[in-house]
Amino acid sequence: MSVVVLTNDDGVHAPGLAALERALAELGDVYVVAPEREQSACGHALTLHRPLRPHRLAERRFAVNGTPSDCVNLAVLGFLPAPPVLVVSGINHGANVGDDVTYSGTVSAAMEGTLLGVPSIAVSLVDGGDFEVAARVARLIAMRVLVGGLPGQTLLNVNVPAQPPRGIRLTRLGHRVYSDKIVEQADPRGRSHYWIGGGEARWDDLDGTDMGAVHEGFISLTPLHLDLTNHRALVQLNDWPAGLNAQFLTKAERSPRRASTAVPKRKPRRG
Repeated sequence: MSVVVLTNDDGVHAPGLAALERALAELGDVYVVAPEREQSACGHALTLHRPLRPHRLAERRFAVNGTPSDCVNLAVLGFLPAPPVLVVSGINHGANVGDDVTYSGTVSAAMEGTLLGVPSIAVSLVDGGDFEVAARVARLIAMRVLVGGLPGQTLLNVNVPAQPPRGIRLTRLGHRVYSDKIVEQADPRGRSHYWIGGGEARWDDLDGTDMGAVHEGFISLTPLHLDLTNHRALVQLNDWPAGLNAQFLTKAERSPRRASTAVPKRKPRRG
């Protein structure tokens, strides 16, 4: 049977991952390759300065001392008996909507799978929601992807509301207006330390967005593309190179060339 890989950023023992494993069990040889501990908000980090050590918990369950993206690399690049046909990341404990996808280890795992050429899905559940409901949603979408595939360089970011879903909407990423701040506290010795966060989230223009859909009780299905180029900006900034090159080349011509400070090598004497 085909290999399906499950991972997350809440750790290998998370209830959301267990619900996902149960729901997708019949879609192929399902392997869990997930971080040994929580890695929330780790983004797309890779471990490059120490070895990764997968620890077998069961026949097809592995805990890895690394990030979600590390787990996907191991799974896709040869650790498993065969390359996977699908990567599913989740079910995350909390939504991953709008700009938050840039921090999410859940979404980054799906990005890594996409970069490595494997169709990938990220699934998240708003706090207080039912993991079994989110797992059934993940199964439906996974089956559709296995049959029809996905557009090139594209992953699916799925967010399930806390209340019983009213349906599924195809959405775009929302935009959050940040009002976060740092919170200063003192340790028992009077030394300052800081926590990031504490502000209220505010969202702009919810119509058609993932946040808007979830807020109205719908499942958001957002296709994310790995090409981060702002193609509209390429047109808007089209005249920049001419002006910048004129300034750069003029300054380069005015800059005196430094004399070489290298000591010339002496030619060996012929005896």
